[in-house]
Amino acid sequence: MNGHTTGRGRRIVLWRHGQTEWNLEQRFQGSTDIPLTADGIAQARRAARLLGALEPAAIIASDLQRASATAAELAAVTGLGVTHYEGLRETYAGDWQGLTHTEIVALHGEQYAAWKRGEPVRRGGGELETEVADRAAPVVLGEADKLADGGTLVVVSHGGTIRTTIGRLLGLEAGNWEALGGLSNCCWSVLGEGARGWRLLEHNAGTLPEPVLGDDN
Repeated sequence: MNGHTTGRGRRIVLWRHGQTEWNLEQRFQGSTDIPLTADGIAQARRAARLLGALEPAAIIASDLQRASATAAELAAVTGLGVTHYEGLRETYAGDWQGLTHTEIVALHGEQYAAWKRGEPVRRGGGELETEVADRAAPVVLGEADKLADGGTLVVVSHGGTIRTTIGRLLGLEAGNWEALGGLSNCCWSVLGEGARGWRLLEHNAGTLPEPVLGDDN
């Protein structure tokens, strides 16, 4: 599915939430509702000042508090409201949630290895990555369809959900989604609308997008 829409020049900024204690402890958060740390709030505040310069037309966010608190900082800068969607939550990962990376490898090593190979895996008995894309990508596309030509949508979500959404919007096979590297806390990726659909313009960025100067603009 390549989320081509009818206008031209629209942008989708997919912004990961700020730091949490579970991030620092390398615990798999999934759909567990973990708040931002003080540093996470500061990260969101700094990033919001940058993203506000893009003059977004709309902000949508996961309803988990680490994403909604991050989105609130951009709302404060722009004066926009935030629409929250359960469909933008992080992957539900069942028994993996709350475990550290070391514990997951020790307890679920075969399942972890299969996931890293790109096989469809219900981590901890939870959601498949394709199921996450099934719920998140339509939310993003539906909101992008409301944008005027040249408009920018900011989506505040989670690392795994953002990766699966980008993969789906770019039309990549699910087994290749892992090729999209992770997002640091409060960094973002930018999709731009081109003649053949959505293109990945920036990934894991922490500065404002720069125009492409050259033959591939």
